[in-house]
Amino acid sequence: MAVIALKCPSIEVVVVDISIARISAWNSDQLPIYEPGLDDVVKQCRGRNLFFSTDIEKHVSEADIIFVSVNTPTKTRGLGAGKAADLTYWESAARMIANVAKSDKIVVEKSTVPVKTAEAIEKILTHNSRGINFQILSNPEFLAEGTAIQDLFQPDRVLIGGRETPEGRKAVQALKDVYANWVPEDRILTTNLWSAELSKLAANAFLAQRISSVNAISALCEATGANVAEVAFSVGKDTRIGPKFLNASVGFGGSCFQKDILNLVYICECNGLPEVANYWKQVIKINDYQKSRFVNRVVSSMFNTVAGKKIAVLGFAFKKDTGDTRETPAIDVCKGLLGDKAKISIYDPQVTEDQIQRDLAMNKFDWDHPIHLQPMSPTAVKQVTVTWDAYEATKGAHGVCILTEWDEFKSIDYKKIYDNMQKPAFVFDGRNVVDPEKLREIGFIVYSIGKPLDPWLKDMPAVA
Repeated sequence: MAVIALKCPSIEVVVVDISIARISAWNSDQLPIYEPGLDDVVKQCRGRNLFFSTDIEKHVSEADIIFVSVNTPTKTRGLGAGKAADLTYWESAARMIANVAKSDKIVVEKSTVPVKTAEAIEKILTHNSRGINFQILSNPEFLAEGTAIQDLFQPDRVLIGGRETPEGRKAVQALKDVYANWVPEDRILTTNLWSAELSKLAANAFLAQRISSVNAISALCEATGANVAEVAFSVGKDTRIGPKFLNASVGFGGSCFQKDILNLVYICECNGLPEVANYWKQVIKINDYQKSRFVNRVVSSMFNTVAGKKIAVLGFAFKKDTGDTRETPAIDVCKGLLGDKAKISIYDPQVTEDQIQRDLAMNKFDWDHPIHLQPMSPTAVKQVTVTWDAYEATKGAHGVCILTEWDEFKSIDYKKIYDNMQKPAFVFDGRNVVDPEKLREIGFIVYSIGKPLDPWLKDMPAVA
């Protein structure tokens, strides 16, 4: 919304939320999320044509176009538990729009939703419409966190799906005109509703599949002495494949990939396509395998026990340049180590201690509900401390796990870290950010995902 306000000075944009704390943060000097370049955009437009408010009904009734970006968590109970999307928040938003609307509205799905959601929402709106016309559009978001502002300034494509009726086409055109303020015409794609909804799920499934593909190969590289970086580079040189998203790692995270694939799996199952469902399930299975393989490497390297040992974790966000920890592989790695009674010290430049403690105590999928509906912060996990610098986190530790590829982890003084650690000192690089040879010269025993194994690790079982 901030970028639309920046690029379309003649359009008034109001962001509304029931959370007073969140809206206050958006109106303050300290925005509630970290995203490079976002501060500048918000501060240029705020108070001019970009507003943040908790007066939802007033602004909804005044708007011509309403973007709905509510949470669509994975259901944890009932029909489709563990896979299907929970549309509770979506439905209540739609009912509220129908209740307060006094003029025709274009309602845009911005949340990532299962295919055919638009149809359900349309029914709710039309059955409660009192003579007002609603048009539903699907306009999925393809930005990536960490590069969001640039992705929005110069998107690969903007996708708008609508009904193939005269009113539907008119609504599509209205939204197209907004984006046309800065996006070239040939990058604005229009489709039917279902294609737009499915394109988002499919795009995320394909991206996650690339990561799981290279991670599967990384396990084979370790077993055979190949180097996954060299293999991925060679593979990526093929223009049909391309070099992006081929970095082996401890696993993918983020709020979308796992959720969207589970959703895709559920839709396939509901449509009587178990073979297709099982195909996509494997993408998540390999990701889970990669995380548990990493934990097993850590434990087996350290004489098969980490009980009572201090292990430093560098990086907790799911990737660099964001404070977002949703579905981050760090959660599973830390839980795995805590399960073996380790003491963990965590440093991440953008994630607060409160967030880390919440993530480690939360049940699966809880994160995707509004904060006031999440379980109250349970007692902090005692074996976890959070520090504000890498040297403090690693002091006296037996091992260091690098779980986010923050640029600063490439340039910290590993000699200084080595000198302050217990010996033998281990580095487990889950993001391939360090040069294993340089670290071995300092004296570390190094495990890098998909790289030839340190002699120390050769005889250790990779999978328990």
